[in-house]
Amino acid sequence: MTDLILSLNAGSSSLKFGLYRPGAGEPEEMLRGLAEGLDGSARLNVWGPTGETLHREAWTVTGRGADHALALERTLAWIVGQTRDEPIAVVAHRIVHGGAHEGPALLTPSLEDELERLAPLAQLHQPVGLALYRQARARLPAARHVACFDTAFHSRMPDPARRFALPRDLTARGIRRYGFHGLSYAHTLQRLRAVDPDLAACRLVAAHLGAGASLCAMEQEASRDTTMGFSALDGLVMATRCGDLDPGVVLHLLKTEKMSPEAIEDLLYRRSGLLGVSGQSGDLRELISAGSEEAQAAVDLFVYRAVQGIGAMAATLGGLDGLVFTGGVGEHNAEIRARICRRLDWLGVAIDPQANAAAGERRIDAPTSCVSVWVIPADEEAQMARETAGLLWPRAQRAAPPARDPPKAHVDNLLDEALEETFPASDPPSLVRPHDPDDLESA
Repeated sequence: MTDLILSLNAGSSSLKFGLYRPGAGEPEEMLRGLAEGLDGSARLNVWGPTGETLHREAWTVTGRGADHALALERTLAWIVGQTRDEPIAVVAHRIVHGGAHEGPALLTPSLEDELERLAPLAQLHQPVGLALYRQARARLPAARHVACFDTAFHSRMPDPARRFALPRDLTARGIRRYGFHGLSYAHTLQRLRAVDPDLAACRLVAAHLGAGASLCAMEQEASRDTTMGFSALDGLVMATRCGDLDPGVVLHLLKTEKMSPEAIEDLLYRRSGLLGVSGQSGDLRELISAGSEEAQAAVDLFVYRAVQGIGAMAATLGGLDGLVFTGGVGEHNAEIRARICRRLDWLGVAIDPQANAAAGERRIDAPTSCVSVWVIPADEEAQMARETAGLLWPRAQRAAPPARDPPKAHVDNLLDEALEETFPASDPPSLVRPHDPDDLESA
């Protein structure tokens, strides 16, 4: 099988992509890249599978907003020029809101219409993702196009985790909790199966922290609960999104402040979160270094809500065996990880400062910790290629590992191992790609 899979993953002002060759096992990565700064000084970088730079270019975006279309045009022009002997047979598109879909699906006109109707619930990403699909379809008309949904991973959450306390007829019409960042969480489980297979089946909380942020409670390799719900506004504090908000605030803004629905939408999606609290920036790196009272208040709120959410997820699971950080902030910001973990000592979380400060995929818990703590870089593009290959060529894919029962006394075993000093003194080998950008655009 020589046909190639191209994964396209649009952020609010970035475009990540990867090119893969499907085979008998995991799709083989041929290259990956990032177009960023699409609302100003744009840059396109492409790397090979071992981190070597294959291509660089830069341009200035004129006009308002992020120009994803030009980024995709430049990306496809370069990739097609490199792959004349192996055509791009399939394009996998990250679609943030997939409604009730439980797995990837071939994009058709009817599916496109359905996803268009869901755009208001993920307005920073859904319109961009669909626009790039149309552009790629025109540029690569012979290719098949597959939608990979961020919501699919959560589609089998227990009923209480999916419901709002609203009348049943509204629930039947689709007003319920969907959850997002599912491609990232699915990749997290895939990596845990490789580096700590026993832990993968246990009680886990994964923290996808970036410009968009959420938590997911997992057990038996399935989503049990998550902090994002009906839309991508819900849950944790984000770069420009508000997170949890009393619905009475929206009613107040409508009735008393006389704000229009469009103005409220802009407020909650683009002018709130870290940016709104600090009045300075939605970037945690800038806020940590700023040192102002307003910046510190924003950072404190981000940490507070993350700790609060992890506690709630642990309550859902009835305990906590593992905590995984992923996403741009989760992967790269050691200070935020340390601040969160210090406030989770009541759950038995303790991290090793040196391991926490290192780079790459690694285990960072201290020997005394009752909870395994990992940093696993997000790779939604690889997960999209994996899901797409499984949809189109199921026999070519390696069989999924059988479900396993979690160890009966996982926490006790960890404590025993700590006392016996069986934790390795050094970190596990770094499996992070050396070219991973410090990307905070992950939805």
